Amino acid sequence: MKLQLVPFMTLMINLRARTLDPQILARLADWFAVGVAVSLPWSTTATGILVVAWLAAVLPTLDAAAMRRELATAAGGLPILLWALAALGMLWADASWSERFGGLDGFNRLLVIPLLLAQFRRSEHGRWVLIGFFASVLGVLLLSWSLALLPGLSWRGKELGVPVKDYILQSGDFLICAFALLWLACDDGRRGRWRSAAGLVALAVLFLANIAFVVTGRTTLLVAPVLLLLLGWRQFRWQGLAGATLLGCIVGAAVTLESPYLHARLSTSMSDLHAYLASNAESSTSQHLELLKMSLASVETAPIIGHGTGSIPEQFRQAVFGLAGDASVAHVNPHDQILAVAIQLGLVGATLLVAMWIAHFMLFRGGGLDAWVGMIIVVQNFVASLFNSHLFDFTQGWLYVFGVGVAGGMALRKRDSAPATNR
Repeated sequence: MKLQLVPFMTLMINLRARTLDPQILARLADWFAVGVAVSLPWSTTATGILVVAWLAAVLPTLDAAAMRRELATAAGGLPILLWALAALGMLWADASWSERFGGLDGFNRLLVIPLLLAQFRRSEHGRWVLIGFFASVLGVLLLSWSLALLPGLSWRGKELGVPVKDYILQSGDFLICAFALLWLACDDGRRGRWRSAAGLVALAVLFLANIAFVVTGRTTLLVAPVLLLLLGWRQFRWQGLAGATLLGCIVGAAVTLESPYLHARLSTSMSDLHAYLASNAESSTSQHLELLKMSLASVETAPIIGHGTGSIPEQFRQAVFGLAGDASVAHVNPHDQILAVAIQLGLVGATLLVAMWIAHFMLFRGGGLDAWVGMIIVVQNFVASLFNSHLFDFTQGWLYVFGVGVAGGMALRKRDSAPATNR
């Protein structure tokens, strides 16, 4: 479902809630945000409907002062600047207007980030959204293990171990939940609550074991060690970083040897890469490398402001003309978020994108589970976006927007309530 957010938001901001108590609307908006979080791992259609319902409930409750405050910050203002550049980029795109608006659609959800920051800066119910998402992903985990361990089930889901959506999204969701649990386990261990810590670690292992032994995306395998090092640093500084490095090497080697699935996954990727370098053999890896070459060539021809919003399909059609093999397949997705923006908006747009990631990362420097969850989502999106255009993908894009918006609002609320001497 494509959401034309700009005209809808303009209309709703001009409407005031005269018949409903603003507090009721605010509570309703909180519940709709919970609904979005619960639906994300399961249904694209439900997510789209709930996002529209959330917008209808939250927009009449936000005043101009609250929005100006969020837009004046890097975390809230940079997404809007990036969207504004994309909207302006439609003017110089060498593409049909349908492709231009289609290109802008990937940027539209960025407009929601300052709304969420404002909502959960004032709301006390941000934790509801995090709990709803965790409970929903836990349900996916249980179904995934059931499909993997009970081959006699008549219903087999999407594929082995994947009950809904796809394995890339599923393994990414599992990784978020696993590292959130490990954070809580570290906190409990520090307080001497060893039983609770052990239970949290055991549940985290269930998530991680599914990634290692059932099904995973290759990008998830790259994100996991980055998050492990970050967890060690944030919890125990240099000692934690050293311990995380040692633990990651030991566990990573052991799991690779003991998991036939993971071993085969890594071996296939390395074999595909070697075959491509030796003889240009066709594989999924070779397709990604060809896309990288075409994307870089496209950026070189318009490096400053790009070819315009929605220009990626036409650029790739021109690039593959007269070629053969993997290189001859026309694509609309460069499978790299920075290049997807740079092709359309040049280095100016790519710089804004990276600055937005940095601003959101810095938003979560504080302590607490909410800040850690927000940092997980930013780091995961950044690392994964080196190999995917996740901000432009429906589910991963909304996951980033709601994750950063909700956790960021909670972090800002905590910062606002902290004594001045602790800021």
